[in-house]
Amino acid sequence: MNRPPNVLNRLLFHPLQAVAAFVLYSVFRLLPLAAASTVGGAVCRWIGPRLRISQRAVGNLSRAFPEKTTAEIDALLVGMWDNLGRTAAEYPHLSDIDVYAPNGRVEVIGAEYVDLLRDDGKPGIFISAHLGNWEIGSLGATQRGLPVDRVYRQANNPWVERLFRRGRRAIKGALIPKGSQGARELLRSLKNGNHIGMMADQKMNDGIAVPFFGRDAMTAPAMAQMALRFDCPIVAARVERLPGVRFRLTILPPLAFTPSGDHHADIAAMMLLVNKQLESWIRDTPEQWLWLHNRWPD
Repeated sequence: MNRPPNVLNRLLFHPLQAVAAFVLYSVFRLLPLAAASTVGGAVCRWIGPRLRISQRAVGNLSRAFPEKTTAEIDALLVGMWDNLGRTAAEYPHLSDIDVYAPNGRVEVIGAEYVDLLRDDGKPGIFISAHLGNWEIGSLGATQRGLPVDRVYRQANNPWVERLFRRGRRAIKGALIPKGSQGARELLRSLKNGNHIGMMADQKMNDGIAVPFFGRDAMTAPAMAQMALRFDCPIVAARVERLPGVRFRLTILPPLAFTPSGDHHADIAAMMLLVNKQLESWIRDTPEQWLWLHNRWPD
């Protein structure tokens, strides 16, 4: 009698994955940050392009940059895996990164906008994308005295999920899983005057179609809906990976938007502004974005 796949996952595959993940996490924690980042990048550069899912990334890159040669697309693919491996290896060291240390690993532009949200007496929404080490943005808010309740996708493996949570302990604020229950928690957070953080670059099947790299992409409208409902600012934060295991965190002024009174049109217009901002960032450093998402319906 064959065991159902979910039983095999729970009893066999999940424990094996957890052991492997724990060993890697421990090794990266023992290494200095720079060494861990270098090793993580090297491992993913070697393994990643050989995985089947890389074909999705190649397809996305080719459609987004039709002018690039095959060699250029391949180089961006390798760069994407390098960034992903480095980011994973840096998780155990997040608590060691002082975002605002003089001459530290992070160059910060626009820290005053974090202070603005912290002190304005209103709820607020931070948005970002899977660029560079994207956790640096939330870490920067925490170290500025502003906890952020973050929306995220839980790992399928509950043991691996515990490791992710351990790496994120340095970032203050609740972790809110995606889904209907998470949506209720988001609303409750904003009603309580808190600040939330959302990755705005992921596909949502039942979202709205908004142009992104010249093609309609199914886009989650929740941030626009909540911003209009609670009259709260949307602030975009970008993380760039720099040479020498360094980063640049750029926080932009609150999104400039004047509602027209047409609720549906306002949501679409606001999300178009968001997608344009994300696209601009990604075009600047395409090798640092996570092209593995199934972002477009075609």
